[in-house]
Amino acid sequence: MSAEHWGQQAGQGFLRYKTGLVLGGLIGLVFGGLFGLVFGGTLGYFAERALRKVKALAPQQLFFRATFTVMGKIAKADGRVTESEIDFARAVMTQMRLSDAARSLAIRYFTEGKQPEVDIETVLRPLAIVLKHRFPVKLMFLELQLQAAMVDGELSAEELSVIETICHHLAFTPMEMRAVVERIRAAQAFNQHAGDWDASSGRSQTSLLAEAYGVLGVSASASDSEVKKAWRKLMSQHHPDKLVSKGLPEEMLQLAKEKTQEIQSAYDRIRKARGL
Repeated sequence: MSAEHWGQQAGQGFLRYKTGLVLGGLIGLVFGGLFGLVFGGTLGYFAERALRKVKALAPQQLFFRATFTVMGKIAKADGRVTESEIDFARAVMTQMRLSDAARSLAIRYFTEGKQPEVDIETVLRPLAIVLKHRFPVKLMFLELQLQAAMVDGELSAEELSVIETICHHLAFTPMEMRAVVERIRAAQAFNQHAGDWDASSGRSQTSLLAEAYGVLGVSASASDSEVKKAWRKLMSQHHPDKLVSKGLPEEMLQLAKEKTQEIQSAYDRIRKARGL
C-alpha cells in the first residue's frame, strides 16, 4: 500500500469517526493535557468504530446467536445437560421452522454455549446495545431463557446466576426479574393443566384460576379494570408484528404467536370465572 493510499484511508477514517475522535480528545485534554488529548482522541476513535460495527449487525442476527448460546450456557449451568433441556432447544428450533443451515447454526451456538470457557457476556453486550430501547424484544429474550431454565420445573442456583447476568446486561431490575420469573412459573403450570379445566374438580379449577392470574401477573383480588389493563399491556408487549419490527427474528414469529395465545387463554379463563 502506497503512502498516499494509506493517507487517504486514514483521512476517511478520521472523518467517519470524527465525533468519537473529537469528544475523546477534548475529554483527554481536560484531564491529561497534550498527552490526554492524543490518548483520548485515539480511544474515542476506536470506541466509535467498535460501536458502529455493533450497530451495523442486524438485531435479528444478534438475537438468534444470543438465544442459543445463552440457552446452551443455562443447560450446562448445573453441570449436566438433561434430556428435557435438549428437547426444549429442539422444540424451539422446530417452532422456528429453521432451514437445515439455520438449524445447524443454532446447534453450533447451543454447543458453544455449553463450553465452560465461553463467556456469554460477549453475546449479551452487543445484544444489550441494539435492544436498549426495545423493551418488548428484551422481555421476549428473558422469557425464553427462563423457560429453558425452568423446563424441568426448577430454577437452580446456577441457572439463576445466568438469569441474573442476563438481567444485568439487559437492564432488568430485580423486581422486574422476579415478576417475569413468577409469570413464567405460572404459565408453565397453566399450560400443563389448562386442558383439564372443564373436567377438573372445584379444587383444581381454583388452582387453574390462580395460575391464570399468575400468567397476567395480577392477584385474584385485582379489579376487572386492573386485570384488563394487565392483559392489554402483555398483549401489546408480545404482539408478533411489533416484536419483529423491533428486532425479533422472523423465525421466532410462531413463538410470539403462541405467547399471545397463552395470555389470551388465561384472560378468557378469568373472564369466564368472573362472568364477564
